[in-house]
Amino acid sequence: MATETLTLGKALNTGLRKALENDPKVVVMGEDVGKLGGVFRITDGLQKDFGDQRVIDTPLAESGIIGTAVGLAIRGYRPVCEIQFDGFVYPAYDQIVSQVAKMHYRSQGKVKIPMVIRIPFGGGIGAVEHHSESPEAYFAHTAGLKVVSCANPQDAYSMIQQAIASDDPIVFLEPKRRYWEKGPVELDAPLDAAYPLHSARVARAGTDATVLAYGPMVRTCLDAATAAAEDGRELEVIDLRTLSPLDLTAAYESVKRTGRCVVVHEAPGNLGLGSEIAARITEECFYSLESPVLRVTGFDTPYPASRVEEEYLPDLDRVLDAVDRTFGW
Repeated sequence: MATETLTLGKALNTGLRKALENDPKVVVMGEDVGKLGGVFRITDGLQKDFGDQRVIDTPLAESGIIGTAVGLAIRGYRPVCEIQFDGFVYPAYDQIVSQVAKMHYRSQGKVKIPMVIRIPFGGGIGAVEHHSESPEAYFAHTAGLKVVSCANPQDAYSMIQQAIASDDPIVFLEPKRRYWEKGPVELDAPLDAAYPLHSARVARAGTDATVLAYGPMVRTCLDAATAAAEDGRELEVIDLRTLSPLDLTAAYESVKRTGRCVVVHEAPGNLGLGSEIAARITEECFYSLESPVLRVTGFDTPYPASRVEEEYLPDLDRVLDAVDRTFGW
């Protein structure tokens, strides 16, 4: 089986290419996705090889991109929309919540909306205002949408193909600061043998405390687990991968063994995904918990200027501090 070392961004590009090759109904659309290949070059070379009828440079109008994709999806196409930066998605929010999420339900199942909305999200690249956000809770809260986030090249490659093949509308969150990180990717593995799209996975086994994360924070938590191991403490890191529907089966099993849990994400803590996850773990694992479920998150402020984003983003030290606090009860 052919395995190559790819960056996360190149893995996404390769997965998109494979989807375009396998299904003539797949179309990629967004601002600068064609000739330029996208701001992050995720669609690099696709318009050259598949033409401007399938890889479409759109006007700078996010609501128009999503609205057009809704029509295409109703007509049997599988549009893949790129929102250039996370902070640009809000003009399309009405389309996503009022139409994309509801057409299947409103039509009593007669109309499917097989579309993917790709959003580079999170911080860590020193970007200016509106170019670093964590909007996942808006979409995970919206019934009718599915929300996933990849954290490594292998998942990027397989998850983007699985999302495109799905008949449900999927918000696909890409951790932009991880685009350049490399990892092995099995390119020849059949898609039906890939890890299930809406399932969490243990990224590192451990016995002393459970750390839950998704997207860009998975790498941060793995680094924290490596540091903790030097002090003799084994952390189990779980990559949630799917935010809606949430899959917490692996988390429940882990917490019942470790008795401690820390949830980590970049988005603000107030009404973030961590709140829901902590509530569910408390309900399911109450008699196994040795301490409260703790959260490590961004702060409840607008996303800060690039000069101070390192103070805002959860880092290795904040994760390890939370783990230490779980042992203080």
